[in-house]
Amino acid sequence: MDRIAFKPQIYLVDDDEAVRKALSRLLKAAGYAWEAFASAEDFLAALPAEDGILLLDLRMPGIDGFTLQRKLQTLRPQLPVVFITGHAQPGDRERALAAGAKGFLTKPFDGETLLKMIEAIIKTKRKEG
Repeated sequence: MDRIAFKPQIYLVDDDEAVRKALSRLLKAAGYAWEAFASAEDFLAALPAEDGILLLDLRMPGIDGFTLQRKLQTLRPQLPVVFITGHAQPGDRERALAAGAKGFLTKPFDGETLLKMIEAIIKTKRKEG
């Protein structure tokens, strides 16, 4: 499968260091620029100005994924969010998508599935201009 030539910055927010390392390796191998954060608070403190795509864990200490998603609807409404979680509860997927998330993956998931989701978001963003 052809990878998209222009690749936006990928932001990864997950409190699990092993997940951050694994996804960082996947994104690097796929040619994406990425930045990983251990918490929603760390991401908000840095709040990158560059547009991109946010891979966001749902359940984290402190600010959880849903709360960060709500904050970003005001701060960075153009930033697409893909939730990644190992602890989904009934209704989480529907809630995330209803609030504007572009994807929802339950850990463990296949890396190719995530890359295809990222590419679909990029294509959609291009069409929207």
